Amino acid sequence: MNPRLRTAAISAAVIVVDRISKLYIRSEYTAWDVTPVIGRSFNIVHTENPGAAFGIFADSPSAWSSMLLVAVSLVVMSIIGVMLWRPRGATAMQTPGLVSVGLALVFGGAFGNVWDRMFRGTVTDFLQVFFGSYEFPSFNAADSAISVGAVLLLIDLWLTRHQHQTEHSS
Repeated sequence: MNPRLRTAAISAAVIVVDRISKLYIRSEYTAWDVTPVIGRSFNIVHTENPGAAFGIFADSPSAWSSMLLVAVSLVVMSIIGVMLWRPRGATAMQTPGLVSVGLALVFGGAFGNVWDRMFRGTVTDFLQVFFGSYEFPSFNAADSAISVGAVLLLIDLWLTRHQHQTEHSS
């Protein structure tokens, strides 16, 4: 498959899964409805997050915080878009497998959350996970894609650095 097509398909799949899952949660659950899925470890819960990841800025009464979150998201998406889809000339950065998949996941997730922020003012979160007595902040499919994408980028960074160290020590 063409690498650009694959990247676009990954981003589109994240966006579709995110939009459908959020629409379903908003239509089937009222605020703070909880459905236990796996004992005391995993629930479906409908929350609306007016802030950033993990509820940062959620208590800010300023409309500026929402506009700042949208602006930062759009800048990040623009940078990622350029990295993924600009022409592959001699000076253009090549994006190998892990990097392009990671960036595509981050782009799709950022798009899903910025869509909510722009058109709803809040982001719908619905996945609630517990580790013992610790409750992880509620999240959604877009957040999951961003997290997985970031991990893939870190793995690629580690592998690349490890490979360079091996080449230079030989």
